[in-house]
Amino acid sequence: MKAAVLESLDNIVVKEIPTPKCDVNDILVKVKACAVCGSDIRIVHSGNNRVEFPQTLGHEMSGEVVEVGDHVTKFKPGDRVAIGADVPCGDCVFCKAGIGNNCQINYAMGYQFAGGFAEYVLLNQTVVNYGPVQKIPDHVSFDEAALAEPLGCVLNALELTPVKLNDVVVLIGAGPIGMMLCEVAKKMGASKVILINRSQPRLDIAQKLGVADVYVCGANEDIVERVLAETEGLGADVIFTSCPSPQAQVDAINMAKNRARINFFGGLPKNNSMVTLDTNIIHYKELFVSGAHGAMPIHHQQAVDLIATGKIDVKKFLTHSFKLDDINEAFKTAENHSGLRVVVNPS
Repeated sequence: MKAAVLESLDNIVVKEIPTPKCDVNDILVKVKACAVCGSDIRIVHSGNNRVEFPQTLGHEMSGEVVEVGDHVTKFKPGDRVAIGADVPCGDCVFCKAGIGNNCQINYAMGYQFAGGFAEYVLLNQTVVNYGPVQKIPDHVSFDEAALAEPLGCVLNALELTPVKLNDVVVLIGAGPIGMMLCEVAKKMGASKVILINRSQPRLDIAQKLGVADVYVCGANEDIVERVLAETEGLGADVIFTSCPSPQAQVDAINMAKNRARINFFGGLPKNNSMVTLDTNIIHYKELFVSGAHGAMPIHHQQAVDLIATGKIDVKKFLTHSFKLDDINEAFKTAENHSGLRVVVNPS
């Protein structure tokens, strides 16, 4: 089969490799769509301690089951499926507690297990039994189904940091996931959603899509002062940082209302993750600060359901598609922020 293999840092090579063989507990999926995530870009440039070269990346994917092992009963050839990233091991204390995204082994597609930037992907016994693999209805396109993975991450974050009726919600970072957070926050009853980004072009896209109520460009004005002005000086009820910016985390604390809920959704670069916060603000305002990492299979299923019922329209976030041979161009397009979600269609 043809696959895009990360041979070393900054070196993705499209080449022929052996098609995976399906064991009795495995399933083989013909990949129809695999989206480029920001974490894929970070792995290409900086690596990851869970990724050994050579490896096929890609964890936001969908496809068609073409072969199942003799012991597999959950799936059959012809099933259309969406596949997510985080795979619980099923045995550790966290997996048994139902929070597999906190699994200490931390398996994931496109990390320890070969991912979706290939014509076929093998789902092993652990993925089949415990992982985020959901059947999708015929009316949901494969490109849409691939976005169930990032939408599932959004649902996990909103479960940890819920939005209540009439809350003012701030999203710092106008990438596709930031925009998804805006969409779901509105559905949950937010009275005002404020989307902040450091540059204008992404905000212009977001405004055309109508994902928020207020759009603030950090290059043009003080974002903390603007949020306070939008909230009569009280601050926002809920704040998500959906960007890899230490300053965004500082700003989130400073724009928070008393007893606000703050989620550091976007991870920081490993060489720039130490942030100085005025913890007296957290103390005296009684703030609730948390993080969110990945998602559990239940969130992936919920995301598929939201897409299938039309409650969340992810088509608006799909702006570019590329053939597998053009994967390096796909990564460049995703990295330069000229659009939103970039999808590779291997077959």
